[in-house]
Amino acid sequence: MSEAPATATPTTTTSAALTGRRVWTRARGLAFAAVLILAAAVAMAAVRSTSRHGDLDPRSADPYGSRAVAQLLTEHGVSTRVVTTLGAARAAAGPDSTLLVAVPDRLTHRQQERLHAATASSGGRTVLVAAGSSSVERLAPGVTADPATSLHSALAPHCRLPEARRAGSADTGGVRYTTTHLGADSCYPSERLATLLRVPAASGSGDTVVLGAPDILRNNRLDEQGNASLALQLLGSRPHLVWYLPSLSDASATGTGERKDFLDLLPAGWLWATLQLFVAATLAAFWRARRFGPLVAERLPVAIRASETTEGRARLYRKADARDRAVAVLRSTTRTRLAPLVGVPLTQAHTPEALLPALSAHLTGDGQALHPLLFGPPPRDDAALIALTDQLDALEREVRRS
Repeated sequence: MSEAPATATPTTTTSAALTGRRVWTRARGLAFAAVLILAAAVAMAAVRSTSRHGDLDPRSADPYGSRAVAQLLTEHGVSTRVVTTLGAARAAAGPDSTLLVAVPDRLTHRQQERLHAATASSGGRTVLVAAGSSSVERLAPGVTADPATSLHSALAPHCRLPEARRAGSADTGGVRYTTTHLGADSCYPSERLATLLRVPAASGSGDTVVLGAPDILRNNRLDEQGNASLALQLLGSRPHLVWYLPSLSDASATGTGERKDFLDLLPAGWLWATLQLFVAATLAAFWRARRFGPLVAERLPVAIRASETTEGRARLYRKADARDRAVAVLRSTTRTRLAPLVGVPLTQAHTPEALLPALSAHLTGDGQALHPLLFGPPPRDDAALIALTDQLDALEREVRRS
């Protein structure tokens, strides 16, 4: 059996060939996104490496450092000592000292418990700067950090604490706190929650001050509002100030007394970063899977002979051992060509009751004998398939001659 050759517009390249222009068209969106992400990462790293250098360090003159407040305290007769280890901070705690913990959340749970044990009965003052829920409950039992931070900076005292009343409005804000201590001073409220707490010690001497934000200690904010007055009064109540800057290299942070799981080893913010990557991947999947308009038929770039197409399809059928599919196509095509020759409409070409009687009228013999040939079961092997193909060709030639 033969088929009409397929026609198409010839060209010198195939549709599957990827030229340099096509590669660039497909990849330019991803390349542009990668460049933007890389530039943003470099910019963020540069900003963080410069503007945050020496954050809350009393030796740093950077905008986020605290050298100005340390010099003012020195002028008022208060000595400032910087420590970076838990052992030095515990040893320095005493009734004539103020211990400032710059980044309480950087301490491990065991470090927080050991530091609280040393300061609870020392008789001195402990100042916690921007302590979150993970640290304030251990360093100041009875105090709880609210998950929502304050969006306000300049707040009024609204409390009876003498230091706050003399300082007036200050840039506190930040973390907000609640406490169960009846004798605590709740100052600078933001939406009814304090951003500065003074909790007296249970022994009657000493206290703990929880400060919601570090702004009043930084060089670039010290001259605003009553920040300088509040900072000097909170840190200058004792003749000695111990400024504790927790260090990740402290041996007590990796002691054997505390067990760490895999999540403790991951950097802060990993969960939020993972969620962002998941959302970005989902949006990219939707973007790449979107179809812009209906599918269109593409013209073949070269002319392909019908015999080559038939041979290629036959090889696919043979490779898949799909004799049933192959013989179904052969029989269907034969019935479609025979029906107009014997006066049967194409809509009834595949109905034995209509096609077989019409074939009997054009051929000698019983038309029902052609039923196994045109509507029978598939052949059992390749030899039977070839024989059936020859019989279909012979039947079509005979009908055309009649």
